Amino acid sequence: MVLLKCAGMRTFLRRAVRLKYSTRAANMRPGYQQANVVILHKDLADDFEAFCRANSGPLPLLYRSKCGEWSCSLATGSDIREDCPEYCVFENGKLMKKMASLSSYTPQLADMVTFYLGCSFGFEAALTAAGVPVRNVEQGKNVSMYKTSVPCIRAGQFDCPMVVSMRPVPEDKLDAAVQCTHATPLAHGGPVHIGHPKLLGIHDLSRPDYGDPVEVCSGDVPVFWACGVTGVEAVQSCKPALAFTHSPGCMFITDQKAETVSPLTLEPAQCPLTICISQNPQLYSIASKRAVQQIQAIEELVVEDPGARGIRALFLQDELLKACLSLSHSSSVLITTGFPTHYMHTPPEETDGPPGAIAMAAMLQALRKEVVIVTDERALEMNQHIMQDAVKKGVIKTPVPVISFQSKGPDSALHFLCHDGDPTKPRFDHLVAIERSGRAADGNYYNMRGVNIRHLVDSIDDLFTTASTIAGITTTGIGDGGNELGMGKVKAAVKAYMPNGNLIACDVAADFAITAGVSNWGGYAVACALYVLNRCPVHWRYLQRGLGSSPTPDQQSLWSGCLPTIAKEEDMLHILVKYGVRSGKTANLGLEVDGLTFYPHHSDIIQRLRHLTLA
Repeated sequence: MVLLKCAGMRTFLRRAVRLKYSTRAANMRPGYQQANVVILHKDLADDFEAFCRANSGPLPLLYRSKCGEWSCSLATGSDIREDCPEYCVFENGKLMKKMASLSSYTPQLADMVTFYLGCSFGFEAALTAAGVPVRNVEQGKNVSMYKTSVPCIRAGQFDCPMVVSMRPVPEDKLDAAVQCTHATPLAHGGPVHIGHPKLLGIHDLSRPDYGDPVEVCSGDVPVFWACGVTGVEAVQSCKPALAFTHSPGCMFITDQKAETVSPLTLEPAQCPLTICISQNPQLYSIASKRAVQQIQAIEELVVEDPGARGIRALFLQDELLKACLSLSHSSSVLITTGFPTHYMHTPPEETDGPPGAIAMAAMLQALRKEVVIVTDERALEMNQHIMQDAVKKGVIKTPVPVISFQSKGPDSALHFLCHDGDPTKPRFDHLVAIERSGRAADGNYYNMRGVNIRHLVDSIDDLFTTASTIAGITTTGIGDGGNELGMGKVKAAVKAYMPNGNLIACDVAADFAITAGVSNWGGYAVACALYVLNRCPVHWRYLQRGLGSSPTPDQQSLWSGCLPTIAKEEDMLHILVKYGVRSGKTANLGLEVDGLTFYPHHSDIIQRLRHLTLA
């Protein structure tokens, strides 16, 4: 009886649509899978299917009809000519009219193929069940849909930007919203962006390209899902002589419950978690619980303190995770290092910093980020030679440009960081300082013994203070004592717990401050955490906006080949010794960093890092 009642209700609803008693499908069958519809000439069908396969986030393919087939297995007794509340008719890529029925095109439809594509309206019941308010439903509106600046992956004649839908979600409900939608890949799956719309090329949320403007309530965060209306854009880009789509918001209703349409069974370890990585502009990232826990274990390892310096007092949990999520989203990274602690030697640099900087650069390069290293003019030539030798030894595959920064006025940093000094056009979206001398509150630079080394240090701090005023540039500092650039974020702890803390504490804060027992270990940890994130399917999908496929075996092999190894880091120390660079604590010229010999101390950390990373 229940099955008969359900079947009867479905038949009734389809009759209602055919009689046009309702102009919207969105609210007619909450909890049932709805489908976006694209109807194309049979000659374009294979190309469009390939386009759907390549862009499965916005275009999850539920069913491809045979040529001239009106019905489909998704709904008993259906007729695609009648069962959408409203259709769009395109000629040569232009919207010519909207119609309540396609019956008058029956002769033409005989040579056409219908594609039924998953729709996000199917997961709105799941959001409600998870306690997530659905604002468009509350406000009695169609969902807001926007064209983005994100290009879909081209297939044949189909080439268009992705369209997204937006639902405002209270910040404390983000995890719930992500988790329940991630489990329904054929209803677009989890979000492709959480945060400021301009990062998708959307300039005004109050003016959607499709649907209705939905009011964002106080405390809400804009959450964007890939949208099947991308199919409409695809039709317009291809410019076929004749094509049809559903009218946005007027979908085809299937017989299937949304949660039964190939739901993804999530292992607890693959449960997605949301993490805020920027407030200017607002941006959240996503990673699996497993990846987050791996990175937390890596972070705990590198904060070990074999020198008993008390650096645990400076530790902030999850700074490594947040910094690496931000780096994963970046496209261009500036790294700085160099701490001339040995003012009585030439060169005055120490062995802590450059190995970690090159380890990060190697992984960032493998992930196709642009990387530049900036250092003191005084040490520029030496660092360029160190980079060349690192390439020859295979420590890094491709040389990274090594440059200097000289402040010649109040706008020097702005012009260095941004094209033409325009803060809306930054050259870099992330700055990383690792074991870099940091400016103290009195304007000087001090080593851990409290010796002023200002005469040896260029004002690279200006880049970090200027970056803090530019939307879209994030900063990270890596240190092991609190006098390093960026560690101003924990200066209160430095002053309270570190020797000479009131004098030496860096006053310049980074967005993220990674504390490590040795700063090089922090650099190794960044490389390892980036590898973990990009091997995480949940993060990778979010990073790719739901487009394309999983990383190829060749990509994964390239990434693993760029992880720190004992052999590479030993070679790196040999290179530094060749140029007279000494251990920070003892000034020994040998395979030693901060008074700890490479074997067994640093080699052991590297081995344990690799074990955690590759587990």
